[in-house]
Amino acid sequence: MNWGFIGCGSVTEIKSGPAYQQTTDFNVTAVMRRDIEKLKDYAKRHNIKATFTDADALINDANIDAVYIATPPDTHKYYALKVAKARKPCCIEKPLSPSYNESLEIQKAFNEKNTPLFVAYYRRSLPRFLKIKEWLANNYIGEVRHINAHLSKPANDIDLAKGYNWRTDAKIAPAGYFDDLASHGLDLFTFLLGDIIDAKGISFNQQNLYTSKDAVTASWLHKKGVSGTGVWNFGCNDHLDKVIIYGNKGTIEFSVFHEKPIILKSATKNEEVFIENPKHVQQYHVQNISDFFQGKIKSHPSTGKTALHTSWVMSKILGGI
Repeated sequence: MNWGFIGCGSVTEIKSGPAYQQTTDFNVTAVMRRDIEKLKDYAKRHNIKATFTDADALINDANIDAVYIATPPDTHKYYALKVAKARKPCCIEKPLSPSYNESLEIQKAFNEKNTPLFVAYYRRSLPRFLKIKEWLANNYIGEVRHINAHLSKPANDIDLAKGYNWRTDAKIAPAGYFDDLASHGLDLFTFLLGDIIDAKGISFNQQNLYTSKDAVTASWLHKKGVSGTGVWNFGCNDHLDKVIIYGNKGTIEFSVFHEKPIILKSATKNEEVFIENPKHVQQYHVQNISDFFQGKIKSHPSTGKTALHTSWVMSKILGGI
């Protein structure tokens, strides 16, 4: 399967690009970027033969079988609808889009063309989080009651200098780092504990360093009766990344982003495990796409459908729906 990349920025350098190149039966045949110098530099360094400055030309090239959209979220819908029209399988960087309504349009477009859509919520495929899912399935902490998530970071130098960063531009990412980072956590929580049926939140700009929001507090309810609370604040003193799942017989503690041990404490089992992420963190996610096309697995863990649900939860928290 020959893949074409729309966008070849930082995420494709180590996290995702090499994963596609190193997956059996996958080739990265072409890349597209409007900046010609950066485009040629990327293609040369990664040994990719074909380059495009026009997305339509890449999407409709007969040599391209599938497309990976690795652009900022405000352009995901624009490119995704073109890929769906061409009936080519697609993987889109997360979040699926900045809003639930746009995400719904993308999902509908691929459904109507009966074409596979994947979204790069790669934590659903990482061994570290599959181990947590295994602990939950084995009922080591009994009946799950609640999940609490806390992610806080200090403002970085760019923020403090009020420099431009698309991740904090409200026109591209209305909720700033929440869009970029909380989406990973919330998607993972639904993977571990099931879909969310209600969510509410308070979100605002606390520091006035940029146009997007920088502080979010939320509560939600999973379909299985598990309650959840979360705090995401990007102006605190310490960088804290901590999630605790509470059961009636124990707890599971882990980080969404930090590479720390996952900790199980229960009446029947106590365990602390460190599982290192691969160098190219999307490796297992991309391998699962290959396995899906080869019929080795019936479904991929992260699809347009699962990502649409995450978009719905985020929009509920932000008051968008």
